[in-house]
Amino acid sequence: MSSALISPDAPLATPPALPETPARAPGHRDPGSVKRAGAAIGPFLWRIAKPLVAIIAFLALWEIAPRVGLVDEVFLPPFSTVIGAVVDLSQSGELWKHVSASLSRALIGFSVAVAVAIPLGIAIAWYRPVSDFLNPILELFRNTAALALLPVFILILGIGEESKVALVIYACTFPILLNTISGVRTVDPLLIKSASSLGLSPLRLFQKVVLPAAVPTIFTGVRMAAASSILVLIAAEMVGAKAGLGYLITASQFNFQIPNMYAGIVAISILGLTINAILVLIERRLSRWRV
Repeated sequence: MSSALISPDAPLATPPALPETPARAPGHRDPGSVKRAGAAIGPFLWRIAKPLVAIIAFLALWEIAPRVGLVDEVFLPPFSTVIGAVVDLSQSGELWKHVSASLSRALIGFSVAVAVAIPLGIAIAWYRPVSDFLNPILELFRNTAALALLPVFILILGIGEESKVALVIYACTFPILLNTISGVRTVDPLLIKSASSLGLSPLRLFQKVVLPAAVPTIFTGVRMAAASSILVLIAAEMVGAKAGLGYLITASQFNFQIPNMYAGIVAISILGLTINAILVLIERRLSRWRV
């Protein structure tokens, strides 16, 4: 029994030494980390390049088709010729004059529509008496095309800026209004009941639960309205204006300056894409709670 005990004077057994890890050179990189970084960069680059593939193919077809005789080069110039026209118009300052005229009209009308349609849509969706009172007149006007009312706006407000801005307001109001109503009314009832059980007042309930949940649907309408503001305004500028992208396109067609006409169309596309990208960033900022 005593042989199993360790004497106080007996030295303790030393554990075996672990093999030393060789020191790495300052510039050495772990092959495994390099592989993982490469595997992560590949999908990231493809995610960026994938949306550009269709656009690049379309522009290549646009460049090649007139040069090989698939279409008449007089009526559809190559894309490089159109880009040259864009550069010339930009250097002369004419393009910025037309873009600024169209952009100012569109932004004024769009801003007024947002300021009016979102509160009105919230009131219609949240309060039944307001909905019962306004629904008949809204159903009447929302089924009337904006461009059909262009002569009416011109007769009442004249051919100046007021009629064009009013047309943009009318065209933008209904997409925002209808999507706001839909967004507020389709909030998950379970969320509302859960928040109510916590003792939130109606104002805090709307502020903290209903409005954040409705933001994605509201912004769908806002983005649709932004596209409508540009399209309707261009049509209005083609009828009567002295500046604007619609005027540039029509005047270039009448003067048979076909590259300038396509330059105006390209400018409209770039303007629409820019506005949509800004609205998407704002939407993501306001709906950070979404996964």
